[in-house]
Amino acid sequence: MSQFSIPCAVYRGGTSRGLFLVKSDLPEDVQGQKKIFLNGIDAYNVSQINGLGSGTSHTSKVCVISPSSLEGVDVEYTFYQIGIGEEVMDDKGTCGNLMAAVGAFAVDEGLVEVNRSSEYVDVNVFNTNIKKLLHLKVPTVNGKAKVSGDYVMPGLHGTGAKFIVNILFPGGGKTGKTLPVDVLYAMETTSKAYEISFIDVVNPFVYVAADDLGIKGTELNSELSLNIALLAELEAIRSQMAVHSGMATSLGEIVGSVPKIAIVTEPQDYVTSEGKVIKKKDVDIVAKMLSMGKFHRTYAGSGLYNLAAAALLPGTLPNRFATQKGSYHEQIIRIGHPEGVAEVRVSLTEDGTDVASVGLDRTARRIMKGNLYIPE
Repeated sequence: MSQFSIPCAVYRGGTSRGLFLVKSDLPEDVQGQKKIFLNGIDAYNVSQINGLGSGTSHTSKVCVISPSSLEGVDVEYTFYQIGIGEEVMDDKGTCGNLMAAVGAFAVDEGLVEVNRSSEYVDVNVFNTNIKKLLHLKVPTVNGKAKVSGDYVMPGLHGTGAKFIVNILFPGGGKTGKTLPVDVLYAMETTSKAYEISFIDVVNPFVYVAADDLGIKGTELNSELSLNIALLAELEAIRSQMAVHSGMATSLGEIVGSVPKIAIVTEPQDYVTSEGKVIKKKDVDIVAKMLSMGKFHRTYAGSGLYNLAAAALLPGTLPNRFATQKGSYHEQIIRIGHPEGVAEVRVSLTEDGTDVASVGLDRTARRIMKGNLYIPE
């Protein structure tokens, strides 16, 4: 069987990795694009051995980038979550980690002007998935995105150059509202009743309390992943809230990668997947999330933005557990997740009813650039 090729780069941003493609290099028809994305990652095999994925939700990703015609915007991009063992190409949500890598790509590919003597370059990016503007400060050296630095990011070994990511007015990208349902919503599955919160910031998230699920919320992912009943219950909650929020039309509909679902609990001592002890005093809230039906190894960047915002919004489930409470001044929310602690910037509007901005510091780097081969 013959193959054709297309220019491609592979970038890591935060704790995610994906294929980066230029829109003008792709066919215009959706089916042609789908063929490239699914084969490039290898959505067909759970191991993704026949492509550049690696069988995890945080490495099964594609970003398509182009120069922007929008005033004051340098580049725009669309993110796709690719299936693992299933033919899925989902553009309903976005990836908070790869936002930093989009900035690196824009610099490396000459899509923005860079003063070779500057330490940082400002890159304005429009994400088409959530229709939000991102302000990125990309570290540079000799006109390219800088890789080496002393910034430590949980979930990665070693250090890197710090990328600064900020999203203005990040709420309502998928449902039109930051809080599309009651701040604290009572719902029932076939098993029991729950109080949940549904927050649409960057990606929509459903939150459920760990104690309502009969767990502490600090167990290792490897332990919880064996609890089939727990996974089924979480999917039932997620599916029901997708319908209630208007993101799905019926319970029989297959719900894509969003809304995502997370388990939250109060600050407490716990041990990470690598055996590091996290102390109660060093976190404001503890959480773990699922993506594509599996527990996330760390915590998705989009989820960190969402949870930090939810922690400040009065009346939400995360707000109940968080030690930090609402103020429109910018604050740092320290989120304890399975591999450490992430610090997220967040500020509310002056009336305290919505989110003005969220921000994260990440590292990113180009891993390879070349030709991606696709079977005819």
